Amino acid sequence: MQELAGRLTALDPEASESLKVISYFDSLVANGAGLEALVRAAAVLSGVASGAELSGRVLRVDATGRRSDAEPDTDSDWPSSQAGGPRVWIERHLPMHANDPMILDRLSLAVAIVSARRSMAEPSSIEVVLDSGRSPDERAAAVTRLRLTFPVRVIAIPVTAEGPPPVCPSAVITSPHGLVRAMLAPLSAGPPNGPAGHALAATAADLPQAWLDARIALRLTDARRPVVFADELGALIALARSFDPRQPRHPDVDTLLALDERTRALLDELVAADSVRSAAATLGLHHSSMQARHESTSRLLGYDPRSSLGRPRYEAARLLSRMV
Repeated sequence: MQELAGRLTALDPEASESLKVISYFDSLVANGAGLEALVRAAAVLSGVASGAELSGRVLRVDATGRRSDAEPDTDSDWPSSQAGGPRVWIERHLPMHANDPMILDRLSLAVAIVSARRSMAEPSSIEVVLDSGRSPDERAAAVTRLRLTFPVRVIAIPVTAEGPPPVCPSAVITSPHGLVRAMLAPLSAGPPNGPAGHALAATAADLPQAWLDARIALRLTDARRPVVFADELGALIALARSFDPRQPRHPDVDTLLALDERTRALLDELVAADSVRSAAATLGLHHSSMQARHESTSRLLGYDPRSSLGRPRYEAARLLSRMV
């Protein structure tokens, strides 16, 4: 295309420019450009504001390439087109310039293609491999497309997490608790910044369960443990998997949920520390004050969270409280 455009430049400059317009929009579509990028291309190429109307919503970009919230002049008869998809236009007062018909035609076609892709989009390969409802053959084909080498880490991170873009396959997936970004990483990959839940998948068949476990691990993160590895939870992961929000909660969980966050943080440190004295040092409290709080919180809980039975009882209740 570029070679042909170069040859035509000497013979017919207008034909050459038309080919460049075709090549420009084809490149945008091939590289997965969105609707706004297509309208912006039309505005920059034509030198005037351009727009598209999708499901009653107007998307408009001014001549400088910036998105504009200003309503177009509905009284003006702008040159427009509708190639079996959304209506598009360029805000040129007649007469049209030489390349305006080509820009309008290619914009209309490109917008129709991108709109059809969105409405008919198939789940990504990552969604397929993590979906327990998919057949083994579907999952195997998606694994091949992703070029996965097992074992792999399945990582769940919030979609709002800050940091560099993931360097491994990733996708934003809808979960029962909102949108979560899924990442598939080799074992050697370091944990991403911020909250993250990890789970190990030894084979393709393990991927759906690993995705569930990674989401559980993400829900167990906090300021003290921003990254949780499901495979390090041992039998606790089975307890977390068994949680059913439709069933009545255990009284130990209700007791913890009734406490304020500051008291729960104090209990977390009290249970994790080697001694009451070391917990007091970490929290910046006097030993006697910490001892008094230990006694008062034990009365609230109905058991001593530092005793041999009280510690696992507290940890189990704390885990389940995070699943609520």
